[in-house]
Amino acid sequence: MIDGVKIIPLKQIVDERGKVMHMLRSDSKDFQTFGEIYFSCVHPGAVKAWHIHKTMTLNYAVPHGEIKLVLYDDRPKSPTKGEVQEIILGPDHYQLAIVPPLVWNGFTGLGTEMSIVANCATIPHDPNEIERLDPFSNNIPYEWNAVRR
Repeated sequence: MIDGVKIIPLKQIVDERGKVMHMLRSDSKDFQTFGEIYFSCVHPGAVKAWHIHKTMTLNYAVPHGEIKLVLYDDRPKSPTKGEVQEIILGPDHYQLAIVPPLVWNGFTGLGTEMSIVANCATIPHDPNEIERLDPFSNNIPYEWNAVRR
């Protein structure tokens, strides 16, 4: 696992009417601060990558559909520099993926339907705080192959 990344199983409360899917509480030991929450929708096989935040911590959960979240650590002083990490997120793998600043990340939609990725970010979106790379850049040692499950 990449240094500073946390994967936390999340609770789903199911009854005959449907379910409640927890994501993040202000009294959780892993909660930092609230900046904004947004939802990114991704079609099966589509790739949304690569991006890195300079100061924002990402808190990802996927309440609908399924994605493969991929992280790459190129932080100069990190003990996991050069490592790639893949995480499957969705209702059957319902967990919170906490991604610290300066870790490259991106995701691809899996399955047969559009996925909804929720991000409870620690700061509001700031275009000066983010950097982007083409998903197929040679700067990151990863090949996107949208494996359908």
